Amino acid sequence: MSPDQLKGIAAPGSPVAAGLEAIATADKGFDPPHFLAGARAAYEMIVTAFAEGDRRSLRNLLSKEVFDGFEAAIKDRESRGETAETRFVSIDTAEISAAELRGRIAQVTLRFVSQLISVTRDRAGAVVDGSDEKVTEVTDVWTFARDVSSRDPNWKLVATEAGH
Repeated sequence: MSPDQLKGIAAPGSPVAAGLEAIATADKGFDPPHFLAGARAAYEMIVTAFAEGDRRSLRNLLSKEVFDGFEAAIKDRESRGETAETRFVSIDTAEISAAELRGRIAQVTLRFVSQLISVTRDRAGAVVDGSDEKVTEVTDVWTFARDVSSRDPNWKLVATEAGH
């Protein structure tokens, strides 16, 4: 991997750079800038699909454990007759905070800071949470993983947490 591929992504000699280099050694097709662009797109798709209750899209992007958690939250929302709407204003930050290769499993953790308009409505359409006008800053820390020996080039979301 060339130093240019890490420019603006990981400081030379940092643990993140070492992790990305280990992943690139095991997976010749791994390109950090391309990965970062894909992770940003996946973040937006997953947040939007969760709000819409789009299980089909989520199933393809999430590990089974994360999907089960998201589906439980969607079912809970549906059982109350609530609907959610999320609109992205911007993704201000998408930075890799950790990267490692554990055996054949590559894991990359990202910290996203985004500006969202998010609202939950009850059956009658009344707002029960959030606002349909107010922009909120949201920080999420998500970990994506992929078996580097797999022919499937797709990464799956394997862990989520609210960031600080």
